[in-house]
Amino acid sequence: KELKDFARVTLQPGESKVLHFALDREKLESVGMDMKRVVQPGDFEIMVGGNSADLLKTRLTVRGM
Repeated sequence: KELKDFARVTLQPGESKVLHFALDREKLESVGMDMKRVVQPGDFEIMVGGNSADLLKTRLTVRGM
């Protein structure tokens, strides 16, 4: 797990809000064997939540670039 973005949101009891995060190329990059930043093709599990245990999850597939 890697934290890529966050926002602190204060909600009143029963209140909800919609948040938007941009998941751009930079947030999917890792350092390759040649020490260059690269986005590897494959599945990424995207998780959001108030802590690391109580999460909503979805999967993002990156095809060859």
